[in-house]
Amino acid sequence: MDVFSLQLFPSFNHKGDVLSQSSALSQLPIETVMAELLAAIADYPQVILKAPPGAGKSTGLLLALLQQGNYSGKIIMLEPRRLAARNIASYLASQLGESVGETVGLRVRGTTQVSRHTRLEIVTEGVMTRMLQQDPELNGIDLLIFDEFHERNLDADISLALALEVQEALRGDLKLLIMSATLDGDALQGILPEAGYIESTGRSYPVELSYKKPATGGRLVEDAAKEISALLAREAGSMLVFLPGAGEIQRLVQQLDGQLREDVLVCPLYGQLTVQQQQQAIAPAPAGKRKVVLATNIAETSLTIEGIRMVVDCGLERLAQWDPKTGISRLESVRISRASAEQRAGRAGRLEAGICLRLYSEEMLSRQPAAQQPEILRADLTSLAMELAQWGCRSPADLHWLDCPPESALKQANALLTRLGAMDEQGRLTEMGSAIALLGVAPRYGAILWRGKQHGAPVAATAAMLVALLEEPLRGNHNPDLHFQLNLVDSSALPRSQLYLKRAQQLLAKLDCSSQPLKVAHEWVAPLLAAGFPDRIALSRGQASRYRLANGQGAMMMPDEPLADEALLVVADIVKTRQGDSRIFSAVRAEQAMLQQVLPHLFEWREWLDWDDHKGRLTAEHHLCCGQLVLARQSLGEPDPARAAEALLNAVVRQGLSVLPWHANAQLLLNRARCAREWLPGLGVPAMDDETLLAEAERWLLPYMTGMKTLKALEKLDLVAALEARIGWDVKQRLDHALPTHYVVPTGSRYPIRYQPGQAPVLAVKLQEMFGEQASPLIAHGKIALVLELLSPAQRPLQITRDLAAFWQGAYREVQKEMKGRYPKHPWPDDPAHHQPTKKVKKLM
Repeated sequence: MDVFSLQLFPSFNHKGDVLSQSSALSQLPIETVMAELLAAIADYPQVILKAPPGAGKSTGLLLALLQQGNYSGKIIMLEPRRLAARNIASYLASQLGESVGETVGLRVRGTTQVSRHTRLEIVTEGVMTRMLQQDPELNGIDLLIFDEFHERNLDADISLALALEVQEALRGDLKLLIMSATLDGDALQGILPEAGYIESTGRSYPVELSYKKPATGGRLVEDAAKEISALLAREAGSMLVFLPGAGEIQRLVQQLDGQLREDVLVCPLYGQLTVQQQQQAIAPAPAGKRKVVLATNIAETSLTIEGIRMVVDCGLERLAQWDPKTGISRLESVRISRASAEQRAGRAGRLEAGICLRLYSEEMLSRQPAAQQPEILRADLTSLAMELAQWGCRSPADLHWLDCPPESALKQANALLTRLGAMDEQGRLTEMGSAIALLGVAPRYGAILWRGKQHGAPVAATAAMLVALLEEPLRGNHNPDLHFQLNLVDSSALPRSQLYLKRAQQLLAKLDCSSQPLKVAHEWVAPLLAAGFPDRIALSRGQASRYRLANGQGAMMMPDEPLADEALLVVADIVKTRQGDSRIFSAVRAEQAMLQQVLPHLFEWREWLDWDDHKGRLTAEHHLCCGQLVLARQSLGEPDPARAAEALLNAVVRQGLSVLPWHANAQLLLNRARCAREWLPGLGVPAMDDETLLAEAERWLLPYMTGMKTLKALEKLDLVAALEARIGWDVKQRLDHALPTHYVVPTGSRYPIRYQPGQAPVLAVKLQEMFGEQASPLIAHGKIALVLELLSPAQRPLQITRDLAAFWQGAYREVQKEMKGRYPKHPWPDDPAHHQPTKKVKKLM
C-alpha cells in the first residue's frame, strides 16, 4: 500500500461532512500526471497506468477519483492480495475520517463491509468476476480498476477478459483502468489498442546493492540468519527478509531466537497468518524497537512496511505448477524474475536511503526471465473453465487475453467439471453446475456444499465446516486426518477456530441453512470430500503407506503418519514430488459402502478382458471401478473369442512394442518414418515414437489382430500393413519418394539405405561403383547427404565419408596406393571423380 498522510482539497462524504483538506496530495509522484490521468479516464474507454510502487496509484489516485465526484456509480478496484486489500481500504477510509464500509467498502473472502453509501469497493478473489456473472451490464458501476496487474493473478485475467466483452457488447460507457508497476505496456496495448497510456515515476531513495554467493546443501536458513545478524549489528533501522515460504520463515524464526538483541522484534508475514499477526508485521515498530519482518512474496508490492531500510533477498519464491496430466500441483522453489528482484530491492528505498543484500550472484539474476510466468499458464483452470461455461463462452479464443489459457489445462478442467456433475458432455453447466456457480467458491468446494445441502441441513453444516477448513488449510500440522483437524476447529482449540466457524456460518447462509447449528457429522466427511475430489479417492496398494488415486496417479504418506495403513482414503491436499508418488498432506478414511450409497454415479461395473501374463491365457472378469481403481472382481468364466484380440492388445501395450514381429521390412519402415519426422516435419508423417504407438494401438494395430488369441499368433501379424495404414496412403507415397528404401548407384546397382533415427542414413557400396560420382548422394529433397560406406572388392570397409568430393581429393590417394597392390586386377584410377564406374575387373571392362 502507498502509505502517505494524504489530505485533500474540500470535498464531502455521504454525511455531508467536509473531507480532510490540505495540499499533501501534491507530495505524491502520481500528482505530476494526475490531471492527465483523470482526463484520460474521462476520455478513453480503457486506460493503462504504469507506475512503480510508492507513486500513489493505490491511494492518492483513488482519493482523487472520489474527490472529483464525476461518477454517479461505484468504483470497483480488484486487488490481488487480501492483506493489501484490507490495508488499502482501511487507509482510504481513515483519510476520509470514516470506517471501512462507509464511502470505502471491502469485499474479501469471509468479509463484506459495504453499505448503501459505499462509492468505492476494494475486492479480491473472484469478487469482480461474480459481479460480472451476476449482472453483465454492471448496473450502478462506472469504473473497474485492476491494481498490481503485473502480478498476472488468474482472477485478474478472467475479470479483464469478461469486462472487455461487457464493454464491447453491453456497456460502451464502462471505464477500465489497468494499473501496473512493471508489466510491459506494449503487451497490454496489444489487446487494448485504443487505450490511453500514462506513465508515472515513483518515489524512491538510493538503494545500495550487494550480492553474496547462494547457500548450498540446504543451508539457506542458516546462512540467512548469519547475514541478518551481521547486517543488524552494523546498520540502523528495520529489515525485511524475503523467503520462499512459510516453512522457511518458521525455521528462521527458530534460528534467530536468542541471536538478536532484545530491541529487535521478529515478525513473520505470510498468507496463512491471522489478520492480527499480519497487521503486527506491517505496523510501525514500538518506540525504541526495530523489526525484522520475515515475508514471502506477499510483501513485494502493495504494502509499505514502516521503518524498513534494509532488505535481505534470498532470491526464491514458491510456486504451484499445475500438471494437467495428473491433476496435481507440484510446489517448486524457483528463482525470482528480474522484475521481482527489482521490486524487492525497492522496498529498502521507499522511505529513505537503504541497503539490499541479495543472497545470490549478479550473474544468476541476469539469467532469470524479465517477469514470472503468468498464473494462467501454470495453474489449475477448473475455476476458469466454470466461469467460461457460466458466461456462455464455448471457446476462450472468443475473449481477449494477454495469454490464452492452455488447451491441455482447460481440457483437464472440463473433464473434472463433468466428473463433478457440474458440466455436461457438450460443455454446458448442468443444473448442479449453475447452482454451485452462485455459491462464490471453487468448483470442488461448491460440489461439496451442494451435495451437503441435498442430504439435509445437518449434513450441510458438515459440508460448510469442511469447506471452511479446505479454503484455509492448517499449516504446520503433522496430522493429515481431516477428522482430527475438524475436531480442533469444532472445539475451538485453534487460534483461528473462530474465523473457521465464521466462514462456515457464511457458507451455511448461502445454502439457506443459517439456522442449523455448526456440528460435524463425521460419517459424512468422507463422502462429502469425495463429492468434490472424486479423482482423489485412494486405494491402498497393499504396501505400507502407498496408494493409487482414482485418476491413476500414485500417492504416498510417511509410514509413521496417521491414516498410512488405511485401505481406502479420500485425499484433499496432495503435492507432486519430483520423483515417485505424490505426497498426501490431508485426507480422511473412507468406507466403500458409504461412498457407493451417497455417490453411486462414481462407481460402475465394467467388463474386463485381458491377457494374463502369468497364466498365459485370456481372462474375463467384471470389475467394480471408481475411476481407474478396481474395488472388486467377479469372474465371467470363458471369455468371448470375438474379443480376444482386444485382450491381446492389452498385453502388447503392457509389455511393449518389442513383442511384435519386427521383421526387416517393418523395422525399416518404422525407422524411415521416424527419420522423416525429424528431417521433414512438413511431410505429414504422424508421431511414430513408442509411447504414441502404444497409446494409439487400438486405432492402428487392433484392426490387423482380428482372430488372434495368443501371443504366438502375433508372428503372423502383417506389421508393415498396419504401419502403412497408420501413415496413410498419400503420406506413404511422399515418404517413399523423399526417403527411398534403396539407392541406385552409377553402375545401375540398387543398394539398400540403412536408416536409424538420430543418425545420418548410410549406403554401403563398392568404391569402384561410385567412380564418376562428383559428390555424395542426397535424399530428403536434397536436405540429407548419405554417409557412404565404401567397400573393397572383397566387400570390406575401406572408408566412411559423407563428403565424397573431399574423399576423392584427399584420403583416396592412400586407399589407392594400398589397394593397387592388394587388388591389381581392379581399376584404381588417378581421377576417380571422372572415371567410368564399374563392378568388373579391368580385363572385362
